[in-house]
Amino acid sequence: MSTPARSIVLVLLASFIGSFGAVFLKLGAGRLHRQIATLVLNWRLAAGVGLYLLSFVFYFLGVREGELSVLYPMVALGYIWTMFWSRLFFGEPLTRRKAGGILLILAGVALLHAGS
Repeated sequence: MSTPARSIVLVLLASFIGSFGAVFLKLGAGRLHRQIATLVLNWRLAAGVGLYLLSFVFYFLGVREGELSVLYPMVALGYIWTMFWSRLFFGEPLTRRKAGGILLILAGVALLHAGS
């Protein structure tokens, strides 16, 4: 079984969209208080959950035709997007260790893809 490019694109889109879900969940979580209304009426949390669900749709559409051992590690690329968004939206520092982690993730995904 080979992995079609369409599957790779769908899984990459899933990881990209899922990383935005994490951003919205953090934005929403920062507005939670002890009142239930802050949970129910929190559009940021709803957007985060919605983006995760959309990410799930792209993911399962991608993995249904490709090799799971190739596609699933691509989900880790979402960590890279999340680190970028964390820097952009929350001003979190990009340290050498984090940059090293990004390089390891990229190397791992490249090796798995090359081995398929």
